[in-house]
Amino acid sequence: MKIWTSEHVFEHPWETVTTAAMQKYPNPMNPSVVGVDVLDRHVDPSGKLHSHRLLSTEWGLPSIVKSISFTNMVSVDERLIYKPHPQDPERTVLTQEAIITVKGVSLSSYLEGLMASTISSNANKGREAMEWVIHKLNAEIEELAASARGSMRTPMAAAALVEK
Repeated sequence: MKIWTSEHVFEHPWETVTTAAMQKYPNPMNPSVVGVDVLDRHVDPSGKLHSHRLLSTEWGLPSIVKSISFTNMVSVDERLIYKPHPQDPERTVLTQEAIITVKGVSLSSYLEGLMASTISSNANKGREAMEWVIHKLNAEIEELAASARGSMRTPMAAAALVEK
């Protein structure tokens, strides 16, 4: 078993980051993720949101590798915790942890280390994806606000014309 951990600070408030986290896939930075299923989502008595999701991936492995499938031998349990920054409410701290287990093959420790390195590089892509989603959400909000401002002006302009 190999444990990998990382911490990152987003320059966005907690509400924005957690909204983006729920809408992270699909995204162009992680094209191997082809589906997300929510297995369980609840708020515990202390107010913490727990979301247990299963990601379906397609890695494009060669057929020879697929024929000697490792699906029953490899397990990755990843936990992501988003917390408001303790000194700055406009920032969010992400703590990531992955527990990697490879069973039933020789060199399992080596393979676990290799997977930890892959997870580390993919974590950077995941953070880029979060920034992409946040930008997309902010653009949608701006577009809705502009549309609302435009529709609010239309009735006023019509009322001004009627008064004349």
